[in-house]
Amino acid sequence: MKTIKLLALLFVITLSSCSSVRVNADYDSKISFSNYKTYAYLKSGIDKAEISDLDKKRILYAIDEVLPTKGFSKSENPDLLISIFTKEKERVDVNQNFSFGWGWGWNPYWGMGYSNVTTTPVGTLFINIIDAKTKELVWQGEGSGYLTKNTTKKEARIKEFVSKILEQYPPNTIK
Repeated sequence: MKTIKLLALLFVITLSSCSSVRVNADYDSKISFSNYKTYAYLKSGIDKAEISDLDKKRILYAIDEVLPTKGFSKSENPDLLISIFTKEKERVDVNQNFSFGWGWGWNPYWGMGYSNVTTTPVGTLFINIIDAKTKELVWQGEGSGYLTKNTTKKEARIKEFVSKILEQYPPNTIK
């Protein structure tokens, strides 16, 4: 019974580690984040993001789902402006497998091997939060992880990125 539980735990850990998003956040420690209650999007920043308009919409919809759960509301006269930008790169993995055995000729050992090269797209989403009055960056969240081209899974993956990043906002600033 213990081995079944251990195997189930290992399966869950393995499954969750495959789809994880690594996040980091940085912020201005002199800012009182409790003063911020409303937000809007910085259109010029959103327009500069080098992704499809559909993916931009998916990101903004995900932000609109998360921020109200944290007590924020959209406003025409916001306290905060939100901008995004993205980076994408290909992760290249090379796996070399060799097997050894007995052979003929000068060397009694011979090896046969093969290489397997795979590429996986890795993306980074940055969410910038800017003070609307001063126009200064007050918080930046960053999430990196594997991307998917599968349209049915893409929306869920984007929601995962956004929710993991915004778990860090607002920062715990105990003074």
